[in-house]
Amino acid sequence: MTEERGATIRKHIDNGVTVTDPATTFIAPDAVIGRGTVIRPFVVISERAVIGEGCEIGPFTHIRPDVTLGNKVKAGAFVELKNSALGDGTHAGHLAYIGDSDVGENVNFSCGAITSNYDGKGKHRTVIENGAFIGCNTNLVAPVTVGEGAYTAAGSTITEDVPPGALAIARSRQTNKEGWVKKRNG
Repeated sequence: MTEERGATIRKHIDNGVTVTDPATTFIAPDAVIGRGTVIRPFVVISERAVIGEGCEIGPFTHIRPDVTLGNKVKAGAFVELKNSALGDGTHAGHLAYIGDSDVGENVNFSCGAITSNYDGKGKHRTVIENGAFIGCNTNLVAPVTVGEGAYTAAGSTITEDVPPGALAIARSRQTNKEGWVKKRNG
């Protein structure tokens, strides 16, 4: 561990942050982290990151530049955040990507859910309002807004705004092709 990296981690520990494995943790010198936050192993916190109090980060989480997390936010295992703001009490438990997004308070961002913010030419923002529930394996194709208290069904690809309090289901019906494997294999 470099002297600068060690000094940065010590500064946060002295300010009331728990770093469970300093040897595998990387924190940019200009990152701001609130008291009571727990940083688990294999976390990278990049420059211009601001993390509130009482948050849980990691393991294996990457907080890229220009991320702001409110208080009591959870960014669990294998979560990547980029150029986004998450409000107080929002949880992204594991296996999620949130990029170029404005996420309100008390949002549940389920496993496998992502914001699809780049269309090959430009980046667009996703807005998720307070109390929304983003179901497992949801793709939010920006620009899109999920309204306050709205839900997305697991496995949905959301391409249109979801009104407040609505349930968005955007997936096709399952079709089973009986005998397909036998026919394929001859």
